[in-house]
Amino acid sequence: MAVENFIVSARKYRPATFESVVGQQHITNTLKNAIRNNQLAQAFLFCGPRGVGKTTCARILAKTINCENLQPNGEACGVCASCTSFQNGNSFNIHELDAASNNSVDDIRSLIDQVRIPPQAGRYKIYIIDEVHMLSQAAFNAFLKTLEEPPHYAIFILATTEKHKILPTILSRCQIFDFNRIRVEDMANHLASIAKKENIQYEADGLHIIAQKADGGLRDALSMFDQIVSFSDGNVTYRTVIDNLNILDYDYYFNIIDGLLKEDTANTLLLFDEILSKGFDGAHFISGLSEHFRNLLVSKDVATLKLLEVSEGIKAKYLQQSQASSVSFLLSAMNIANQCDLSYKLSKNQRLQVELALLKMCHLPSAFNMLTAPAVEMTATDGQVKKKPDTPAVSQPVAPKVENSASPVSPQPVTQDKPEAPTPAKESVKNGSEPIAAEKPKSSFVPNLNSPSTSIKIPSLKDLGKTTAAEMAEEDDPYIKGDAIEDFTMDAFLKHWSDYAAKLKADGNMTLVTIFTANAPTMLKPYEFEVILANKTQENQFREDKHNLLNFLRVGLRNFNIEVTTRIDEIKAAKRPYTTTEKYQHMANKNPQLAELRRRFNLDLD
Repeated sequence: MAVENFIVSARKYRPATFESVVGQQHITNTLKNAIRNNQLAQAFLFCGPRGVGKTTCARILAKTINCENLQPNGEACGVCASCTSFQNGNSFNIHELDAASNNSVDDIRSLIDQVRIPPQAGRYKIYIIDEVHMLSQAAFNAFLKTLEEPPHYAIFILATTEKHKILPTILSRCQIFDFNRIRVEDMANHLASIAKKENIQYEADGLHIIAQKADGGLRDALSMFDQIVSFSDGNVTYRTVIDNLNILDYDYYFNIIDGLLKEDTANTLLLFDEILSKGFDGAHFISGLSEHFRNLLVSKDVATLKLLEVSEGIKAKYLQQSQASSVSFLLSAMNIANQCDLSYKLSKNQRLQVELALLKMCHLPSAFNMLTAPAVEMTATDGQVKKKPDTPAVSQPVAPKVENSASPVSPQPVTQDKPEAPTPAKESVKNGSEPIAAEKPKSSFVPNLNSPSTSIKIPSLKDLGKTTAAEMAEEDDPYIKGDAIEDFTMDAFLKHWSDYAAKLKADGNMTLVTIFTANAPTMLKPYEFEVILANKTQENQFREDKHNLLNFLRVGLRNFNIEVTTRIDEIKAAKRPYTTTEKYQHMANKNPQLAELRRRFNLDLD
C-alpha cells in the first residue's frame, strides 16, 4: 500500500484565488478591479514582511490575467487551458525568477532577451521576480530601460521584504502595494478552518497563542501549527501549545499581579524562581510582564479594548484583574518593568535586577496609600506617632521661631478675621532689638530645628522607589504644571539673561552670544520685555532659539508669564559687523591697505 507524501499546510492550503487570501483585502480588491477594468500596470511591486502573501498574490495575479474565462467577480475560472497549465507548472507565459540566486547582470540580460519573444498563446507574458532587492547594482541598471518601456504584452511582478534596498528609479516605475501584517484574529480563524478540514481537535486559546507567536506571518503560524499537531497527536490544546513553543503561561502573569496587589513579596519571588527553574530567561519574563501590564491598562477603557488581541477566555481574565488595579499602579509598575528591561543585559547580576523590580512593584500600593493618607508626625521625645491636626483653609503662615538670649519672640498667627493683628514682618524683639522681616514660608508648619521635639515626617515614596508614583504626586505642583506666577526684580531678570548668554558661549554659539550681549532688554510692562536687534537676520536667529530662552527664564524665575519680543532698530542698536561683508568693511576702514591687498590678489569674500 503506497503511503501518501506529507505536504506541509503552508503549501497544501496555499490560496489559489483572491478570495482565499487572508488579511489582504485592500490589495486583492484593487487587483480584481484593475483586471475587470483592463487597467493593468506594466510593473507591480509587492512589499511587506515575510509570510504575508506577496508571492502568493503574484501567482494568483499572473494566473488571473491570462485566464480565458474570467469570472464576473474578477477571479480566474481555474479550468481553462491557461489556468490548468499554470496549476500543473508547465505554463509558457508565466516565468518566475529567484533574484536571491540569480542576481547578476547576465541573468537580467537573459531575462530581457526572453521578453522580446511575444506569447504563443494567451494575452500576456508575466515575469515574477522574487526577492528583487537581492539584485546587484549592475543588474538593476540593466533592468531599468526594459522596466520603463516593456512590450505591451509583458508584465513584471516584483516581490521583496526590504523595499528600502531597491533603487528609487525602480520604485518610480512600479505600482507599489504594501502588504500588512496579518491580524491575530484572522490567523486564528484560518487555522481553525484548516483544523476542521483535517479533522484535528483544537482549543481557541491554543490557536490564538500560535497566531500571537507568529507575529503577523501566516506561513510561520502554519509551520508552528504543523509542529504542534505532530507533538500533540492531533489535539491542539492551550497546554500543548504552551509546552511546545516555550511560552510563559498567562496564569503565571495573573498570579504575579495578584501577588503585587496584595504586597505578597514572598510568593512573588517564589513564582519568579519557579519560572526560572522551568528554563525561561529573566529578560523573557520581564518583557512578558510589561506586555501584561499594557494589556491590563488597555482593558481599563472600553474604547481601547479592541487593542487586546487575545481569545475571549483570556480577555475575561484581563477585564477582571484590570478592575482590581488602579491606573497609577499600572503606569508605575510598567515604568519599573521598562527600566529593568533596559538595564537587564548590562547587569552582572541579572536575576537581582528582576527581583529588585518586583520588590519595588510590591510596595507601590502602600506607597500610593501613604501619599493619599493624612499627614502624620513623629515626636522625637516620646517616639509616639500622632495624626497631624487639619490646618484651616483660611489660616496664614506663622512666623518662624527666633532665638534670642534676652527674650524669645513668640509667633502670632494672622487670620482674615483679624486684619488689625500684627504681621510677623512688623513684630519687633523686646528690649530694643531690631524688627525682623520673616520670609514667606512654604507651609503653615515651620519646625524649630533647635527644639528637642522636632517633628519628622515619614519617608515618602520617592525615598522608597525613586521613580514613578512620586513623580505623579508632584503633578499638583504649580511650577510643574506651568501656571506659576512669582514676582521678581529687573536685576534678577538681567542676571538670568546673562547666565543664558554664558550658556550659549559655552556651547559655542557665538552668533547668538552677539545678540544677547549687544543690547540689554527693557521692560514694557510686568513680565513682558523687549530686545532691540540690528537686522532681520538677527531676528530670525533669535526666533529660532526663543523657545529655549523662554524655558530657561520661566523655570529660573519661576514665572510662566514671561514673554520676550523683538524690535529692529538699526539706529539704536549697537552697530557691529555681522555679515562677512560688514566685517570686511569694518577692517578696511581701520586699515585701507586691506582693500589694496584684496584688489591685487583678486580675493573673494567667503
